[in-house]
Amino acid sequence: MTLNEIAYNLLNLVRGGRSHHDEHISLDQIKFNIKHYRAVFIRRDYQKNGFRSRHTEQDLGCIRLERVNASKCCGLPAPSCVYRTVQPIPKTIRYNFSEAITHVGDISGVGRIPMVESNVIKFLSYDKYTKGKYKAFMIEDYMYIHNADGLEFINIRGVFEDPEEVSRFGDCADGGCYEGDKSHFPIPLDMIQTINQGILGGELKLLASSASDTENDRMQDPQTIMRASNKQK
Repeated sequence: MTLNEIAYNLLNLVRGGRSHHDEHISLDQIKFNIKHYRAVFIRRDYQKNGFRSRHTEQDLGCIRLERVNASKCCGLPAPSCVYRTVQPIPKTIRYNFSEAITHVGDISGVGRIPMVESNVIKFLSYDKYTKGKYKAFMIEDYMYIHNADGLEFINIRGVFEDPEEVSRFGDCADGGCYEGDKSHFPIPLDMIQTINQGILGGELKLLASSASDTENDRMQDPQTIMRASNKQK
């Protein structure tokens, strides 16, 4: 199912299948809540079962690396240069003790580059067996690759907070990227029912019970009725 289909289904449920063009419930707000509940339930499911469904995972395709100054002080020389992704990586869902980046590797999508914490990079040169190997680490929203001389592209997969941010990555011409409402929303079908229950019992319940402005005077109808009643007195 696409995000549009999930949102329209929720709107039809709350309106009994009788939605109209003057609907005051925003589809964009429903979509925001769907993304919010998706992130919450995926995190809870991982905490409880330790299982990650491949249907929640998204592939960013080939990510270009660039050579940048290792110094954090603008204009000051650095002892070395490092390689990092040209684009910032979308924010991932928070697992128990890690971020939900599920794979970092070569462009085949099979070769793996291990991820480490950024504070251990300075000690890797003393590692007897793996000091010359690639290592990936995150600083803010950028991914850096240690020992990446000559490496131009990497592949990244993960479970991201906002699936629509992934539309900035991949090659849409070959069907290799997420295209918003045209693509399947990355969530197992059984979890949609849980999301529907949460939204229908919370945010949508409040929105559906709010009064509309049928008088077109920028005020809710109960206020309009009360004002008219006071005038008659």
